[in-house]
Amino acid sequence: MTLRPVLCRVTNRTPTARFLSATACRASSLRVPLDIPPPFPVTKSCPEPSCSCPTTPPMPYGLPIDYNQPLNGTMVAYAQQILICTGQRDWTSRIEDDGKRHTWGHLVRGLKRLLGRGGRYADMKPFNNILVSNSSFSPSAASTSTPSTASAFLFPSFKYFPSIPTEILDSTDAGTDLSTFVQAYLLPKKLSAMSESLPEVKKAELTRKPELECEFADVVDLDHSPVILICGHGGRDMRCGIMAPVLENEFRRVLGDKGFTLAGSGDHTIDSPGHAHVGLISHVGGHKYAGNVIVYIPPGMRKKSSSSPHSLAGKGIWYGRIEPRHVQGIVEETILGGKVVADHFRGGIDRSGDILRL
Repeated sequence: MTLRPVLCRVTNRTPTARFLSATACRASSLRVPLDIPPPFPVTKSCPEPSCSCPTTPPMPYGLPIDYNQPLNGTMVAYAQQILICTGQRDWTSRIEDDGKRHTWGHLVRGLKRLLGRGGRYADMKPFNNILVSNSSFSPSAASTSTPSTASAFLFPSFKYFPSIPTEILDSTDAGTDLSTFVQAYLLPKKLSAMSESLPEVKKAELTRKPELECEFADVVDLDHSPVILICGHGGRDMRCGIMAPVLENEFRRVLGDKGFTLAGSGDHTIDSPGHAHVGLISHVGGHKYAGNVIVYIPPGMRKKSSSSPHSLAGKGIWYGRIEPRHVQGIVEETILGGKVVADHFRGGIDRSGDILRL
């Protein structure tokens, strides 16, 4: 008898709390953890090298490597990356201020003028972000012998252009110029939903025009040769400037030991089975994750150990915190084996321009 009033008071005071607690418990018991498989084969860690490799160079005072932040998702979202062939191994902090006496410098500035803020095609950002990067790859003989042209690679389209016009003509009827190249290859095939309110004339102006591709008959498709890019922009940040040359030499050594021929030293091959390109590039974001490495696997590449298709064919894989001791593992796991090394993965892109995440 004496307990009943106490129980009534407790019950009147806490029914909501009991109800919410029970609901939360039921929801928790019904919640099923998602186990979404990665969109490509993965190996968690980079295997230790089986042979001696160079030591990791020390970083400048006050510029340490960030080993704490997770790397997955730190890659900048982009639609395409165009690599300007400069033949130089470093550049000024702002690449558009470099190469003023070279056609490749005119190409960089022309692209910035057309695609950058206030440019003719600036409305495409951020939905059609084009990364304009300088590279250490040598310009083609065609571009060095022809005034007002420069050479470049384009990814993930996997194309090489020996001679891109660098001039921007006032009228679209005046002939083939740099804006012709932009319309043929760099504009989006389809506009985003944010462009629905634009006039039809403007929509047509901002959409890719494949019929203009015929103006570039010398384009070379990369079907077989992987491309390894290492950020070496010391003029922007010394961490990549110090790390990149060591990584470049190690990639060339390991790939050579695996039977690859390499561009440079008189070899001007662009695409061939068993051939690879290794080069330095300008800033791509994330110097604190040096060494920054991008591996583009061409769409026609096969696995080295068999004739089966490469599981990363047509994709670009971004890695961070790569040291010389990781190079052999990246070559064996990613370039030859078709697996992404999860511990170093910053992000990726496939041939359709979709961003890849783990």
